[in-house]
Amino acid sequence: MSTAHTENAASTRSTKAIGAIFNRTRLASLVVWIAFACYVVPLAIVEPQFISFYNIISILMLISVYALIGFGEGVVVLSGGIDLSVGSVVGLAGVVAALILDGHSGLGWALMAILGGVAAGIVIGTFNGIAVALLNIPAFVATLGTLSIALGCGYVLSNGQQISINNMEFLDISVYSWFGIPIPIYILFGVFFLLWLTLSRTRLGRYVYAVGGNIQAAFVAGLPIRRVLISAFMISGALSGLAGVLLASQITAGIATTGTGYELIAIAAPVIGGISLAGGRGSIAGALFGVILLGTIDNGLTILNVSPFYQHIISGFIIILAVFLDTVASRRKLV
Repeated sequence: MSTAHTENAASTRSTKAIGAIFNRTRLASLVVWIAFACYVVPLAIVEPQFISFYNIISILMLISVYALIGFGEGVVVLSGGIDLSVGSVVGLAGVVAALILDGHSGLGWALMAILGGVAAGIVIGTFNGIAVALLNIPAFVATLGTLSIALGCGYVLSNGQQISINNMEFLDISVYSWFGIPIPIYILFGVFFLLWLTLSRTRLGRYVYAVGGNIQAAFVAGLPIRRVLISAFMISGALSGLAGVLLASQITAGIATTGTGYELIAIAAPVIGGISLAGGRGSIAGALFGVILLGTIDNGLTILNVSPFYQHIISGFIIILAVFLDTVASRRKLV
């Protein structure tokens, strides 16, 4: 058999394997649609203000930061990994942006601050990717370490203090609106659209699903596994950095601890939206609706004057249920 024939056969097997993995994700996000409808419809009947334009905008503003880190986490989880450092990266990016803006005004400095915050996230994401892909450190351990590193860097750069931001052009990111819709919401859906295109229409997206679905098969098929893993963590870092910039604009300060605990939401949203913790199954649309569902639940309970303590309990049960359903689905695929 000729070398060319062998390569063509391997390429065909690789394409079929990737296609099979990708096609299994089509129905994964339907569960969150059903849950969303079952929650929204009764609440809208009881409290008509819940579906008002103002309240919908409030929900989207609430989840804008969460959605960005959830998108990045979703890409990493699809590749078969996990990123626990996203919350610390949010805080570090905010501090970096605030330091760049310290004593400076004007649009140029605002743009530099945005790029600086995103760059800080990319650096941490690249470090995570190298640790996992090249040093073979488990993603849980590697990102747990960078969680502490990023938090420590934020403390060192800010001397443990909050850094106030007075650059009006930078603060306008969260204040300015087009047609009544704040800029963070445009950013949210713009990032979503780009990631959707990347995962569903590009070679990198197909490779992410293939590596996450079966890394051994991906290796046999000759896929660039290391580059795929590093790219996934870089995307997560970049989006966490962007989320940190948006959050700093909203709270008008850079604070190292602002993202503490955000990793829970970042992991919960994709899982609730149908992305499997085992990797290789789910969609970025599921991550979006997962974070919308969480934000809608918190907003609805607030409208109903339910204590925030109960909101945490309810969200926790939803996460456990989502993981349980994912586990059951995975077992059925193995039978």
